[in-house]
Amino acid sequence: MYQTINAVKDSARRPPTTLVHDDTKFKIDVALFAAIKENGDRHQPSKSFKPKPTLSKSCRYRRVLLHFLYFGWDYQGLAVQEDTSETIEHHLFLALRKSCLIEKRETSQYHRCGRTDKGVSSFGQVISISLRSTQNPEDSDLSKEIPYCKILNRLLPKDIRAVAWMPIPDDKPEYSARFDCKKRQYKYYFPRGSLDVAAMRAACSHLIGSHDFRHLCKMDVGNGVTQFVREIISAEVLPVDGDGESPYKMYYLLIEGNAFLWHQIRCIMGVLILIGQGKESPDIVKELLDIEKYPRKPQYSMALDVPLNLFHCSYGLEDTQRWIYDKEELRTVITQLQGAWTLYNIKSTMIQDSLRQLEKEYENLSRSEMKVVNADELETDTSLEERIEFYKRKRKTVTEDINV
Repeated sequence: MYQTINAVKDSARRPPTTLVHDDTKFKIDVALFAAIKENGDRHQPSKSFKPKPTLSKSCRYRRVLLHFLYFGWDYQGLAVQEDTSETIEHHLFLALRKSCLIEKRETSQYHRCGRTDKGVSSFGQVISISLRSTQNPEDSDLSKEIPYCKILNRLLPKDIRAVAWMPIPDDKPEYSARFDCKKRQYKYYFPRGSLDVAAMRAACSHLIGSHDFRHLCKMDVGNGVTQFVREIISAEVLPVDGDGESPYKMYYLLIEGNAFLWHQIRCIMGVLILIGQGKESPDIVKELLDIEKYPRKPQYSMALDVPLNLFHCSYGLEDTQRWIYDKEELRTVITQLQGAWTLYNIKSTMIQDSLRQLEKEYENLSRSEMKVVNADELETDTSLEERIEFYKRKRKTVTEDINV
């Protein structure tokens, strides 16, 4: 029964790679390519397996909140689906069962904070679940608890990482990651391009407050959603690293609310892009929120899924409880993300460098095609002297005609 957890514990004690030191700063000169190599097949840790024997009924369990991150651009969404195994939950429950932390999903009291769709990522996803525990309820030394994050991260794909966990007090047995979440914060990343960022910021001010967002979401009436009033606490467009005029400068929409509708943020972002392009005015947001004046939703395209990130979820429990981080495991996660960042940044830099060269060639071609005309080749008007002479002859002709 304990064989799987003990085996993973032994592997968890192995020292991490040397890319990150105690100050978590880059040591790229030492382990750059090692980190890139380690960032290979993302599915390697989650090979198919035969389930271990079921857990004994005498096992102790602990209700916890589990914080994990994932990059969703290669997945079909968070929620498990019948026709594909490429979902976050599929890999998560595969790891939970293989590690004997749960017996099965149906008895684990599982709730998720937010259901992200295909292509969407999350840094701040939180679930509530009952996991196997080695401690009695009265034990207060959480450092002796099963290292949940270490165990799961040895079994999960490399683009899904467990970050921290928090114990749920025994007097809150029904505490739910979904229903007890106070605030959800999303980020949507985009390049500046030729967008009017100031106009987009002005439009964001109309989103704040409680509104009926039926025209700024995908209405899910088929699943019983008929109420579309939601409260937006804050919404602003911010630069990733300082404002700038470069079209390659990255910005993001930071939006926070108590809950969101299906595709609400992607629809909002789709309208903001139209405003940034000058195709709509910032007041269009205010118009779309007036369901009395406009009872029907206009047709427009919602924004792409990949740039969206469920970034943070807030809980009242954080006032009395603390997130449990394993320093060594956190360092390992940082190491792995640095390796991924290195690889993607190299690719991005290579593409950007190619763009710069092609743009130079395009500018040179444009300049060479411009026709250069010399001043003496230009078609000119008559001079002042020629005009005076013209009118002299004209008056002379008129005088002669009168005398005749």
